[in-house]
Amino acid sequence: MVERRHFMRIIYQSSATLSQANDEWTANVCDLSLQGILLTRPTDWQPNHDTHYSVRFCLHECDIELVMDTQLVRHCNDYLRMRIHHMDIDSASHLKRLVELNIGTDELLHRELEQLADLERSINEQ
Repeated sequence: MVERRHFMRIIYQSSATLSQANDEWTANVCDLSLQGILLTRPTDWQPNHDTHYSVRFCLHECDIELVMDTQLVRHCNDYLRMRIHHMDIDSASHLKRLVELNIGTDELLHRELEQLADLERSINEQ
């Protein structure tokens, strides 16, 4: 299978809340990157025409909550793959720091940040 991811994913496991309009489900974060998140599929979740969701989860051993607006990219029986569309500045800073701590080298982190900036520029030009 060809790898299509542009960003390095880190393994991160945490309970999360997935919400859409008046609906809310409990899921688990499996992995994440600067641009996406993989969640377990809640047992009572069903896809619908609206692919936009909000995801919230707390970092381990603290009360820092990351909140992100996402779009469902793909789903299967077990997982939901989400693309991050927007985060507040605090959530983005904490996510960047989490990725930084788990990537291991400054060089890889800078490459990830450059790819994110390039992607944002190309989206804004469209």
